[in-house]
Amino acid sequence: MSPIRDPERRFHGRRKGKNLSTRKQGLMETLLPRISVGLPDDEAMLDPQALFHRPKRALWLEIGFGKGEHLAWQAQAHPDVGLIGCEPYLNGIAGLLTHVEEGGIENIRVYGDDARHVIWKLPDASVERVFLLHPDPWPKARHARRRFVGPKNLDDLARILVDGGEFRVGTDHPIYREWTIEQMNACADFAWIGERPEDWLERPDDWPETRYEAKALEGHATYFRFRRLPRG
Repeated sequence: MSPIRDPERRFHGRRKGKNLSTRKQGLMETLLPRISVGLPDDEAMLDPQALFHRPKRALWLEIGFGKGEHLAWQAQAHPDVGLIGCEPYLNGIAGLLTHVEEGGIENIRVYGDDARHVIWKLPDASVERVFLLHPDPWPKARHARRRFVGPKNLDDLARILVDGGEFRVGTDHPIYREWTIEQMNACADFAWIGERPEDWLERPDDWPETRYEAKALEGHATYFRFRRLPRG
């Protein structure tokens, strides 16, 4: 596992919830080891193509996949793409494994910890699309540094994304919405995909609604799409 690079990048969040059912516990013991992503211990980088049984056209990454509905939908809709889902919450991983088993999905790989460990090990310009859907907003000002969207993480995403690659951010929290706009406007490597502010409120056809999004606990969901600008 990659080392924590500095204290501000330490993971904060739950690792486990209620006890898993017998079936889900079985999937954690049998299916998860077969599709887990192992990280090199040395300075070597991940070889994305080596993670999958068949060559994939592109690599997509989801940061915190919740119960896995979105990740499973994208995998089934794009069988020519390899997807890595990162989620430290064990109950969420168990939920995704259920989708993988029931759908016979073969193009998903899982990392059960902080997504940044994987990001740090991915080669430059190796990812076509990154998803960050309904991250913890950490609404208190003193916790702002814990929000994923920030200069250091955006620099890392800019490094791994191909030119023209896409970074999607979904949130229903007003503080995180404003924070995302502020942080992305300050990042020279990305440009907003859209023609008018109302585009933030329109969910693209290839952006399925998740169970969490349907609740919209804090308000209307916002759908941000950003394009990785060409390298100079």
